[in-house]
Amino acid sequence: MSKYEWIPSLWLETFGEMLNEDNELDYGDDWNLTFNYSQTDQITKEERKRGWKVYSHCAHANFQCGSCGKTWSSARVVLLFRYRLRGGRGTVIMRPFGQACRRCQDDQFDLPGFVEKEVENALQRLFSKIRKNCYAEEDDSDGGSSASSIKVKTKPHEASLCEGCRMGICCQED
Repeated sequence: MSKYEWIPSLWLETFGEMLNEDNELDYGDDWNLTFNYSQTDQITKEERKRGWKVYSHCAHANFQCGSCGKTWSSARVVLLFRYRLRGGRGTVIMRPFGQACRRCQDDQFDLPGFVEKEVENALQRLFSKIRKNCYAEEDDSDGGSSASSIKVKTKPHEASLCEGCRMGICCQED
């Protein structure tokens, strides 16, 4: 596995392990994770009535250009999660936002690659939001959707190359 590749199975496996072995959501409900690469952070009134909520997380990830092979890392990678609990079934729909290559300037967004620790961190925060919003627990996360506490040196964020910025939901303004 390359730390530069988008690997959905890493997210699915980690999600399952954290649910089953770590009992992150120990309420007896069935939770599942799926991906939707076109969802936005907008929720309609109808969706809100049906219980949907949105959480966006800012993560650190790595990228590799699909055209030229250039690699880079970013501490400003947006992950969007839509979730709801209904009738004992919990659903999480995730969308990772990509970044475009500065060298190619071709408006192709490459999806991020994550190390396991970063996946665990993002899911930990998501589960905290779910516990708060679906089970009325106190939110034990330390504030908003900030990047992990380990500060990684990355170049300044380039909004023009960020899919999240283009959609107006980037974590740049932290």
